[in-house]
Amino acid sequence: MTSTTTAASPAGPTGNATDPADPPGPGAEDRFDRDDLPTPPGATGALLRSLLRPMRGRVALVALLLVVQQAAFQAGPLLVAYAIDSGVPAFRDAEYGPLIAVAVGYALCSAVGGAMQYGFVRISGFISQDALLDLRGRIFRHSQALSVDFHDRYTSGRLISRSTTDVESLRELLSEGLQELIGVVLSFVTISLMLLWLDLGLGAVAVLSFVPLYLLVRRFQRRAGEMYGAKSTATAGVIVKFAETMNGIRPVQAFRRERANEAHFEKLNRAHERTNGGAMLEMARYVVGSRLVANTAVAGIVLWGAYRVASGTLALGALAASVLYLRRLYDPIDRLGMFLNSYQSAAASLEKIAGLLAQTPSVPEPSAPRELPARTGEAPGREVVFDGVRFAYRTGGEVLPRFDLTLPAGQTVAVVGSTGAGKSTLAKLLARFYDPTDGRVLLDGTDLRDLAVPELRRGVVMVTQEAFLFSGTVAENIAIGSPDASRADIERAAKAIGAHEFISALPDGYDTDVRKRGGRISAGQRQLVGFARALLADPAVLILDEATSSLDIPGERAVQQAMDTVLHGRTAVVIAHRLSTVEIADRVLVMEHGRIVEDGTPAELIAATGRFAGLHRAWRDSLT
Repeated sequence: MTSTTTAASPAGPTGNATDPADPPGPGAEDRFDRDDLPTPPGATGALLRSLLRPMRGRVALVALLLVVQQAAFQAGPLLVAYAIDSGVPAFRDAEYGPLIAVAVGYALCSAVGGAMQYGFVRISGFISQDALLDLRGRIFRHSQALSVDFHDRYTSGRLISRSTTDVESLRELLSEGLQELIGVVLSFVTISLMLLWLDLGLGAVAVLSFVPLYLLVRRFQRRAGEMYGAKSTATAGVIVKFAETMNGIRPVQAFRRERANEAHFEKLNRAHERTNGGAMLEMARYVVGSRLVANTAVAGIVLWGAYRVASGTLALGALAASVLYLRRLYDPIDRLGMFLNSYQSAAASLEKIAGLLAQTPSVPEPSAPRELPARTGEAPGREVVFDGVRFAYRTGGEVLPRFDLTLPAGQTVAVVGSTGAGKSTLAKLLARFYDPTDGRVLLDGTDLRDLAVPELRRGVVMVTQEAFLFSGTVAENIAIGSPDASRADIERAAKAIGAHEFISALPDGYDTDVRKRGGRISAGQRQLVGFARALLADPAVLILDEATSSLDIPGERAVQQAMDTVLHGRTAVVIAHRLSTVEIADRVLVMEHGRIVEDGTPAELIAATGRFAGLHRAWRDSLT
């Protein structure tokens, strides 16, 4: 049998193919290492608006509650002025009505303000929690929808940071910052107007004092934005290192990497400490500066006002009310700093979340999905065609040169070759974890890019070297691809693959919880469960990517015996390092530097003098 491969270009700059899971060359897509993804202009604001839009009625209600609460709160100094200028003189004349009216009015304003505050806190709490519930769901759904190449580069630790610490920053803004912002704005407007109404001179001086406060706020906002962007990145770095170390704890301990990891973590932790300390120091500068301006302005206004009261050009009540209003205005300035603190933290976090949500899958759903044609005959297999396929990184570095390959329906094809030859890349293109740079991959004449993902996943199933199991029972893990399968179907698949015996011996049989990542059972047993899962899904095409690598020799032989029956009539692509796996194949492809250099039956290639014959002789010698 002759090869159907036609080479069109070299395998890359060095002549070696590179697996797409490997990182690109230096400098390529290093933004994934810097933790900041490009955010389209306006994406951050659009994200926040989309979160609040479904709750705009409640947002308007809490704004109204704050307006009423502020009105009740700001009435206090006017009542004090009235009491000083009118109530006290009336009291001297034995007229108690004005002071009683002031007392009742003050109590009523306090009651209304408290009720409005309670309503605001209650409703704004629901708003923030609903918004964060929506946001976490978006992050989770979008992260699952992003293609494999994204997850190969953007670590799970950063995704965890986006959905935890960054979302928590937004919670602080929505639950506390909203009240501070609206309160400060309303206070500034109403108090400025009241000061100018009470006395034009005092009001003008007070308004002029806002200029240095405005400059302080602007400086703090700019500096805090820089600090919180660095803080968010430093936090993500700590989480990434922690998650990476704990997920790889076995090799860490096996190769005594504890001290090296501690040194690296200490460096990241120190960077986190510096960014936190810088943000706190910037906040301290703002608070000290704003209080200095506020206290200086109040002292100046009190001295000038006292002089005018003594000269008879200003009523004492107006001076008292002005001072009270000034204190009520300047006190929120400190809280404005806290709001800006929360705002800058949330803005940096929201920008990172918006950058993540702006990422689009490199393997998109088709705009007009098609269905696979009906199977012909009783055999489940379908024909696979690589039509002019070429694959290269988006950042450069060709992995597979152009080639054409046809896999007839029902044929079991083994693909062998040295590490980096392109075997796994071929399998990932067939599973559509990636799309080819040029050309098409066809399943019974249908381009994989035209198939909806559920349709494709029903037709093509891949079992990888790492059989990942989720927390839950053995039966649940086997039925992941077929959630409607009965217990009898699950056990039938396990028996066909040779897993029924060890599953039955578990404490609760098929109902045994395998725990995190399947840690309760051995690597070989996890692989058998993965095989049973794939077989229960009944795909037309089954891809085994070094799927027997975790099995010992008896386990591998048991699986091979089961595969002879299970793979009959099904199109299968077997990526193998162990040549014992090749014995079940109808056809063998030998790959080198992204090309197919040999193509034939196992017997034909063993009898020849090519690479496969040499590999086979070396394997036989190793057994003896």
